[in-house]
Amino acid sequence: MLAKRIIAALDIKNGRVVKGVKFDDIKDAGDPVENAVMYQEQGADEIIFLDISATNEKRDIIIDLVKSVSRELSIPFTVGGGIRSLKMALDLLRSGCDKIFLNTYAIENPDIIKDISRITGSANLVIAVDVLYKNGYHVYKNGGRIDTGLKPENWLPIIENLGAGEILLTSIDRDGTMNGFDNNLISIAASIIDIPLIASGGAGRPEHFLDAFRSGASAALAASILHFKMYNICDIKKYLRSNGVNVRL
Repeated sequence: MLAKRIIAALDIKNGRVVKGVKFDDIKDAGDPVENAVMYQEQGADEIIFLDISATNEKRDIIIDLVKSVSRELSIPFTVGGGIRSLKMALDLLRSGCDKIFLNTYAIENPDIIKDISRITGSANLVIAVDVLYKNGYHVYKNGGRIDTGLKPENWLPIIENLGAGEILLTSIDRDGTMNGFDNNLISIAASIIDIPLIASGGAGRPEHFLDAFRSGASAALAASILHFKMYNICDIKKYLRSNGVNVRL
């Protein structure tokens, strides 16, 4: 059985790590390079870097910062935010990251998923899906600002069929609340796709990761729980191992 992964998330704004609640109320959470190194030392299986304002500001991701972080890492490094072309995706992969992820541009131009996966391979491509519950689950774009009209149960199979290697599924309702992942959403998603599913939004205690993995997640994202020094990754993994979850220690 493949090991379950704990992924540390670095949301970036103005060159700093930030963290909000439900994609709002943003607070500073440190230096990207220092945080990435610290989480790697704690045992993170991967780092995800998101330039949270690039899409809405219609600008390119801060590639120099991507290079600075990637130079310090020996674990997989995934980067996203504002990617709007095949060239931009390839430039990021050449800059030192291992995988890139798309959200808004993939919704607006689904063929980009096919184009990138054909050239780089699906293992290098993650598609992020932000979901809010309003009389059912709805897929949002532009950093959770715009309801696309898509349902996750329809969009996720399309992503998989076009060639995505993984899906990063974020519950906007749970983001930053530290009240636990949306395990119902995770279960629905895991039941309709065969590619790995990364759960995001709501981690506050080690038990929350256990629940997410039991609901079908292949990996789980941690942000607030790490940034604000509530737990470290090694402690979370030890708890998971003691409860029968296969993790790398």
